[in-house]
Amino acid sequence: MPLLKAKDVRAMRKEERVDKLKQLADELMHERGLSAMGGAPADPGKIRALRKQIARLLSVEREEEK
Repeated sequence: MPLLKAKDVRAMRKEERVDKLKQLADELMHERGLSAMGGAPADPGKIRALRKQIARLLSVEREEEK
């Protein structure tokens, strides 16, 4: 899972951003499910990284609206 930089997100088309947002949200839900079931995460920082990437995408979407 490569990190998304704000510059890279701005370079994406709107459809690509929406698709990426859906993909990241699904992945976050999966990771949270594993964590809730008591499984030890393979990568402890993955949930935080996913949340940050989702926030970046939503921030750029909000910028585009204005």
